[in-house]
Amino acid sequence: MPVRMRTLADLLHPITPEQFRSDYDDRKPLHIPAAPGTAKQDLLRWDGFNALLDQASIWTPQSLKLVFNGDPIPATQYCAEVKTPAGPALRPSPSRIQPLLAKGASLIADGVEALTPEIDTLSTALSRHFAGLVGANIYCSFGGVQAFNTHFDLHHVFAVQVEGEKTWRLYQNRADQPIDFPADGPDARQWFARTRGPLMQEVLMRPGDVLYLPRGWYHDALTPSGSSLHVTFSVTPLYGRIMFGLLEAAALQDPAFRTWLRPATEDGGRPLKAQLRDLGRRLAALAETDTFMDEIAMTQERLSPRPARYSLPDRPPLVMLHPTGRTAPAWSGPVAIAMDWIMTQPGVPLETVVAQFDFIPEADLRAALAEAERLGVLRRS
Repeated sequence: MPVRMRTLADLLHPITPEQFRSDYDDRKPLHIPAAPGTAKQDLLRWDGFNALLDQASIWTPQSLKLVFNGDPIPATQYCAEVKTPAGPALRPSPSRIQPLLAKGASLIADGVEALTPEIDTLSTALSRHFAGLVGANIYCSFGGVQAFNTHFDLHHVFAVQVEGEKTWRLYQNRADQPIDFPADGPDARQWFARTRGPLMQEVLMRPGDVLYLPRGWYHDALTPSGSSLHVTFSVTPLYGRIMFGLLEAAALQDPAFRTWLRPATEDGGRPLKAQLRDLGRRLAALAETDTFMDEIAMTQERLSPRPARYSLPDRPPLVMLHPTGRTAPAWSGPVAIAMDWIMTQPGVPLETVVAQFDFIPEADLRAALAEAERLGVLRRS
């Protein structure tokens, strides 16, 4: 039975997650040729991609794009205004797109991470593993015409080749933890070409192959002949910048951060320097608290939406939770936020708690609720 991709281990097979973590993760590229007994190319095939494109009403100029020889094609060339019950809307037009594809333009479908069960499942697994935001794009390209020039990405890349072949050129240089690009246009194109370094490796991707590129790795790609289809997953974890906003909210609870700063001209600036030194120590101490780490953990959790599926016409009965009035224990960690709120409610559905506190791991939340029932501080009906 072919291996389906539901986890990072499935995606990397036969490389193990442990090997990936120790040798490649955020270190260097990894090409994984298709292995016997796997069906990674079944992530998406031509018929599935065509079926997605045929859902014309879900696409916009922002989610469906065309590129030719490194330049984006203006939306006015491939979109048409259509009448809808809500009013006129600009939508990609198959009749306008097909001739452009015949000339060699590449078609990119952005933000498809929830459009098929297979892509959705793998997107969620990657988001959970890396505690990051995951996006999925589909790239359809044709032989001899390059979609994108040499560049690097601001996220990790996992590319899965599903139809045809594509040649990826990987260059020697890597940008140092980039968070932005140089200016757009010809100057940027020349800058990438000048700073990419010599060619390091050329990878021919065939159906079922997987390619991992760390953030900042210079690369470009070209379909050698025929047609090619691949799905790319972008993985963007949090980085240190997130601390500034979270620290600001936490620090303002301390009166020292609401106190006027001393004038820099006073006594040679010594009072201000002492004040800044004290504030720096307070920030360092705050960043080391368990409470601040909980804030980071909850922010990471928000990046991984919980899978949700409709089950109509079934309507499962709600499980109501009621505080009993008994003294509740002092909960620790993020679950304390949910548990403290529940204890102020006369009754609340369990399902509402799980949905409302989606920034708390569901397993932790359910474990805390079960413990509260065991201790008799909550009862269900």
